[in-house]
Amino acid sequence: MISPQFTVHSPQSEKQIADDTGQTTKDKIKIVRIIARLNVGGPARHVVWLTKELQDGEFQTALLTGRIPEGEEDMNYFAVENGVAPVFIEEMSRELSPRDVVSLWKIYRQIRREKPDIIHTHTAKAGTIGRVAGFLYRWLTPRTLIGKPRRVKLVHTYHGHVFHSYYGSLKTKIFLSIEKTLARLTTDKIVVISNQQYREIHEKFGVGKERQFKIIPIGIDLESFSNWQSKRNILREEIGAENNEILVGLIGRLTEVKNHSLFLKIAKIYKENKKNIDFPKLKFVIIGDGHLREKLENEAETLGVKDLVVFVGNRNDADVFYAGLDIVALTSLNEGTPLSLIEAMANEKAIISTSVGGVVDLLGEAQTEENGFQICERGLRTASNDAESFYRGLLCLVNNEKLRETLVENGKKFVEARYNKERLVRDIKNLYHNLTRF
Repeated sequence: MISPQFTVHSPQSEKQIADDTGQTTKDKIKIVRIIARLNVGGPARHVVWLTKELQDGEFQTALLTGRIPEGEEDMNYFAVENGVAPVFIEEMSRELSPRDVVSLWKIYRQIRREKPDIIHTHTAKAGTIGRVAGFLYRWLTPRTLIGKPRRVKLVHTYHGHVFHSYYGSLKTKIFLSIEKTLARLTTDKIVVISNQQYREIHEKFGVGKERQFKIIPIGIDLESFSNWQSKRNILREEIGAENNEILVGLIGRLTEVKNHSLFLKIAKIYKENKKNIDFPKLKFVIIGDGHLREKLENEAETLGVKDLVVFVGNRNDADVFYAGLDIVALTSLNEGTPLSLIEAMANEKAIISTSVGGVVDLLGEAQTEENGFQICERGLRTASNDAESFYRGLLCLVNNEKLRETLVENGKKFVEARYNKERLVRDIKNLYHNLTRF
């Protein structure tokens, strides 16, 4: 296993170009950043922050993205708030499509215009089309005939992966084969966001070589959550929560891999076990939207938990809705490093999650093992898709205030040390300097 590398080095020897007066000026490192879509989630925030921050005396960044498909929430507002104006490739979408040929051509043309030093792709679809376009840009030049292709570096970040729990067996094998080929033929550096993700992508699924990998954890804007206590009652009053009710929140797109159905089953088990007035009062809050909204609302009614579960839809005020919650849950079948858990720690919330992907690294070493769940350094984790064990873990959190306080304190310190936005930007800048210094 490799661990995150936090290195400091001197800036590259910068290239010289002539300006309009004939004088030489320092050339910036030019980045083309590509993501399939700016939908609600951590990757969209990640690329917008990097695009904004790498627009300075050293770097110039262009962001390319596709359009949001129907049924998904758009985060283009976040780009606007940060002064980022993406280049939209209308034909680029999440699913495989004949239009991918058009989006490949358009991305290639845009790369030709930008003449970047680095092409950095994010998420699976953009990673495929963007790296193929980058490969073409590197080699489709007359200088290739004399062994001098264009000097451009290709980087890909895995925010998660689609190697299990997304598609059927055949489709998954095809995607895995594509990723292995891209890693071998087109990729100079592969960025993963946790040690566990490295173990899965490289060691388990065999993508890439060890020397290609760099672990760079994601970062968040911690300052926006610094005064959460003053916003505690906004969400609670909005949904009619009583003062003595404990709000258990699940934040994420309403899509299959997030497994909201498990959350509803946990609510059902709680209702079946709530026998007297002394039993803790819980309310289950689902924050997010997506194509499964109607199905999940019907499921809540069928399970008889409609009175316990609140669907609040998509929200742009993370500082407000985290403040109102007491416990943050995650029921996913597959994850990279879930932003919701990092933001929950920043807001001093107790956490319980299925043990998937980067969750293992976020919650830390297991301290004790109880009846189907583990108490870790910074939260509780359970086996994937096990409603009974998850419920028992949740009840343990609810009934043990001292445990919650310990986990919250550990989580807050961990996030402040490892997941601030400034560290993310610094790590990416160091990566780019290392790639372009020769």
